[in-house]
Amino acid sequence: MRTGADYRDSLRDGRRVFVLGEGLVEDVTTHQATSAMVEEYVAWYDRHFDPAWQDTLIAPPAADRTATAWAYVLPKTSDDLVGMGRSFARTIFLSAGNITHTPAYGNLIAMGVLTAVQERNVSPKQIADASAYRELIADTGRFLTFCGGAAPIGFRMREDPRERTALKLVRETDAGVIISGKLGMHTSPAFAEDVYVGALNGIRIGDHHASFIVPVAAPGVTTICRKVAARADSAFTAPLTHRFDELDGQMWLENVMIPWERVFLVEPSPEPIATWLLWHHLYGWLAKAEFTLGLGLALADSMGLKEHEPTVEYLVDLVVEVQTVRSCLIAAERDPAFTVAGNCHANYQHLMPGGLAILKARQRISEILRIVPGSSLVVAPTDSDLADPLMAAGLEETFGGGGYTARQRAALLQLAADHVSSALDGRESAFELHASGGVPVWRGRLRRAFGSYNELANAVLRAIDLPMPDIDVSGIPAAPLAPRRINTAPSVPKG
Repeated sequence: MRTGADYRDSLRDGRRVFVLGEGLVEDVTTHQATSAMVEEYVAWYDRHFDPAWQDTLIAPPAADRTATAWAYVLPKTSDDLVGMGRSFARTIFLSAGNITHTPAYGNLIAMGVLTAVQERNVSPKQIADASAYRELIADTGRFLTFCGGAAPIGFRMREDPRERTALKLVRETDAGVIISGKLGMHTSPAFAEDVYVGALNGIRIGDHHASFIVPVAAPGVTTICRKVAARADSAFTAPLTHRFDELDGQMWLENVMIPWERVFLVEPSPEPIATWLLWHHLYGWLAKAEFTLGLGLALADSMGLKEHEPTVEYLVDLVVEVQTVRSCLIAAERDPAFTVAGNCHANYQHLMPGGLAILKARQRISEILRIVPGSSLVVAPTDSDLADPLMAAGLEETFGGGGYTARQRAALLQLAADHVSSALDGRESAFELHASGGVPVWRGRLRRAFGSYNELANAVLRAIDLPMPDIDVSGIPAAPLAPRRINTAPSVPKG
């Protein structure tokens, strides 16, 4: 495990990063749009050396490994999943669920790539290369992020369907492939060192769909990040937004060389690569719900509503949503599934209901947090207002009292507003509804994973005192996953 300082130094690698609204970023470690997020990742690495975090973040020695960070374990047992899950839960909560891609997530991507090539079984070299890359991630702490490979909207609107793919294979060489094109949105590209580009990119090598590991600092790579979420200069009024903005973005490639050991031939679907990612997604969604519940409880106290029965009922609604997801995660880890190579992952039969529950409840969860403090959420003063001699006394009178100073109560209200009424919250709500497929795809995954169709259908027939035909409904899980929404221009016939 490297230190945070080592990670910070690794970002001074000549990468070309452009932040919309800010322009070209010469150094992501010092620029105002990116430096705060860099320091959060620095803290992520350094936390592994903090004695207070050792029990949570460090896996004890096992038969096949020495003591290592849970973030980089290749899980073999249910206990491994429980340990990894505990580390995810505690670290993601610190950012209220806003830091979704960490180096731990990169290990999950690398494990998914390994699983995908093991399932495809194209060649022993492919499997060896994927295994070696995952071990590199675990040994060095190198930061990998994920891009499904979809083309940006302008490409998808092209008249000729053959020109709508994200990437083009320029040529093959003995050393690797040279590729060009532009990729759609993915998360934390300015802060990662590598990007996994999934097989939706459109390149085929032989009879196979190709995916790639692309270094962010490789010659010919430009990272384009969305505009920053922060709307105020004060961390008091935007305590989450100022710290936890991952800056999703696109990647543009011009004649980028990818060595063969970083080219992986997989199925076109991202599903095998997502084997562990959806588990991590659900921990992120749970963290946001738990943070919301914690804020709701704190606000009930600060607003004098902790004995107000309607407010308590709102809080119980939040408890129900949190405990539903917690229970699904416990079941998914304690009753796990296994890959073709015998590695352990969270059981989709339990995981998917948790994801569907939180996807359906997320708007209601945020609405409750807006309801609890009422109009005070809108009119809470800033730190500069509280420091203004003309305003300070009056604001203390209107926002202080009940054991809280005006500054304390305003800080809590600003935290709540930033959590559920900010650009960062809007980004998270919009992005997460689509990034992992949304409700239709999660339902499709559950449809595939549920294993008791025939068992239950035939079991009820025993309650009927007549001979009954055997029921076979095993075709239900065979349907393909719902296609993701893709905007494309209609094909225009020539002539």
